[in-house]
Amino acid sequence: MDFILTNLQNVDQAKGLVIVIDVLRAFSTTCYIVNNNAKYIIPVETREQAFDLKNKNSDYILIGERHGKPIEGFDYNNSPSQIEKVDFTDKIIIMTTTAGTKGIINVKYADEILTGSFVNSEATIKYIEQKNPTVVSFVCTDSSYYNNEDYLYASYIKSHLEKRPLNFLDIKNSLLNHPCTYGFIKEPITEHSRQDFKLCMETNKFNFVIKAKKLKDNVALYKE
Repeated sequence: MDFILTNLQNVDQAKGLVIVIDVLRAFSTTCYIVNNNAKYIIPVETREQAFDLKNKNSDYILIGERHGKPIEGFDYNNSPSQIEKVDFTDKIIIMTTTAGTKGIINVKYADEILTGSFVNSEATIKYIEQKNPTVVSFVCTDSSYYNNEDYLYASYIKSHLEKRPLNFLDIKNSLLNHPCTYGFIKEPITEHSRQDFKLCMETNKFNFVIKAKKLKDNVALYKE
């Protein structure tokens, strides 16, 4: 099994089984959404695309953020703590985030696409082991700092697949004082930020993977 590490700048290099990573917070939030029985999630790149879909489908729910802050006119922020107990039974969610959804949209050469977050990491490891692909690619959608949460997630998954697992508590502790978590812990951007970090660090909370599937005009994220 070979591994390729990419980011949003060189996402075209991603191939094989591709894991698009957004630990803080998009693909942690998606796990909470589908766990609350959403039918599926449509990731889109822009706010305009999200509002256009909503205008055509009034019962769809808008979830998203820009630079960590809620988008005016959306139903919810990209916040696991805000939606943790919301019943989304049979609802279709439209989601746009600063980085994560952009990563999903821009992967071009994957055999299949999974989302990456610690909250379902064990399920993801088991899925990859069962599939045993020749190539696993990681797309780190946050590339703002060295060894940030997305790169550490990629290292964590790779280490388990290579049977030399990294310790998750060491990773979590390193993130507590890392610049990438400043807006969650030291100077929280929103009232939910500290709790969001806590929920995003609950490793193996969910026993499913989230896959991307091509629809007629969009992509759907759904649990398997």
